[in-house]
Amino acid sequence: MARPQALMIQIATGDPRPISKQIVDAVRMKIATAELDPGDQLPSVRGLAQQLTVNPNTVAKAYAELTNEGWLESRQGLGLYVAKPRQRLSDAERERRLDDAIQRFLNDVIALDYPPDEVQARLHLEFLALAPRKTA
Repeated sequence: MARPQALMIQIATGDPRPISKQIVDAVRMKIATAELDPGDQLPSVRGLAQQLTVNPNTVAKAYAELTNEGWLESRQGLGLYVAKPRQRLSDAERERRLDDAIQRFLNDVIALDYPPDEVQARLHLEFLALAPRKTA
């Protein structure tokens, strides 16, 4: 049986997001950038909690959210695995979340007084760096 893949994520104590949200975001990013592939097993709740030195309930909450959203799948008696890719949200919900994210981003960036073309160029470079296997 394959061993669970170590999750190399870090929790930032100064981050305003709750720890469970930091875990959710980190796992989503690892899946989206193909650092975790479909079928990869994740550490147990207890194992990841020990690794991150957080409460197991926090990890359980993050794993439950990722499972509910379709990022992970539970295999009875075997653990949690990265789910096969599928559209996890409706088109309308994806559009709403994109709009919300863009508005939050713009609210943070507007005060920095960068020209729009520089912001777009930096975003483009970040996307290329994040998803080298997803450029098609």
